[in-house]
Amino acid sequence: MRLPRILMPRTTASAHCDLPCGVYDPAQARIEAESVKMICEKYQANTDPEFRTRAILIKEQRADLVKHHLWVLWTDYFKPQHFEKYPHLHQLFNEATKLAGAAGAKGGTDPAKADELLSKIDEISKIFWETKQA
Repeated sequence: MRLPRILMPRTTASAHCDLPCGVYDPAQARIEAESVKMICEKYQANTDPEFRTRAILIKEQRADLVKHHLWVLWTDYFKPQHFEKYPHLHQLFNEATKLAGAAGAKGGTDPAKADELLSKIDEISKIFWETKQA
């Protein structure tokens, strides 16, 4: 069913949430990824099973937050013109979210995987800030 023309909105708005605040920053993903790395390092240095169990639970929560913050940037902030200017951006986000997921930091406790994730976030951040300057 199509609405009568008089009921159609005159202006269209888009945002990453119901309130278009316009606040986007890859720092949110980076902070969570730094937490993942530190937890991996502490996990490796501690043999207490209870500590290790808690560390894994917290690390997985933080890794999910990394993915969430990356997805918001990927799907809501970056626009078609950004992907045209930076053709590798889709691949970069794909690699970063996989590094945050089960194939990377979430699925293991290797601090080197967390370093790889941080490196990808840094690449995304560089592009993000270039687009903010434009």
